Amino acid sequence: MTGAAVSRAGFEAAYRVRFDEAGPDGRLRTSGLLRYTQDLAAQHSEALGYDRAWYAARGLTWLVRAAEVEVLRAIPYGVKLVATTRVVGFRRVWSRRESTFSLDETDVAVVRIDWVLLDERGTPTRIPPEFETIFPSAEPGAPLHLARVTLDPAPEGAVRRTIEVRPQELDPLDHVNNAVYADWFEEAVAAADPDGPEIARSLPRRVRLDYALAAEPAERLESVTWQDGSARACRIVRTAGGADLLRARIEAG
Repeated sequence: MTGAAVSRAGFEAAYRVRFDEAGPDGRLRTSGLLRYTQDLAAQHSEALGYDRAWYAARGLTWLVRAAEVEVLRAIPYGVKLVATTRVVGFRRVWSRRESTFSLDETDVAVVRIDWVLLDERGTPTRIPPEFETIFPSAEPGAPLHLARVTLDPAPEGAVRRTIEVRPQELDPLDHVNNAVYADWFEEAVAAADPDGPEIARSLPRRVRLDYALAAEPAERLESVTWQDGSARACRIVRTAGGADLLRARIEAG
């Protein structure tokens, strides 16, 4: 990442797509966009005086509850993206950010993330009132609803794969990072049927992720993937008990 510009309304930075962030097709993975988006949000907050130490002193942390990633054009490794992020709006315990990535002044991806603020017990807690002044809503008064992915029960014949949480998939909070779930999802889609690899890397594509529960270190999980109309749907569930951790859809075209 190089260069940055901050204002109360938003934050801008540049990212060079690294070789290791691209897949065999030479293009940035969906998870790479999610990682950039997390970093943008953190930098924006830090630049305005709200760094990790500020949150730690108050026992607060942000958790990604839902994400929508629109990949509009190819993003090859080696290019420099200009990324901007802004807070769209707030509700009592959550907020939405929208981050746009452009290449040669053309938008190539848009990421929308719903973040929930948690207290030290891991319970959703009210966002500090001053945040609405420090991070003014880009769309004040606009209708805002927490994003959800609603899926029917998996049909007979859905493809099932085992996932084991690995140490390198844990972030500094000892959580499986939200970007990792995107990798798991796209791996499951690619393995589900002969068209899976093409669907997982299609352009344009929209990936919607609904994070229901957190995976535990070293936990064994299962992905359940099926065709849902023209889209692919997936649940990532606990092997013990079958509770949903992630509900996701990918739509091509």
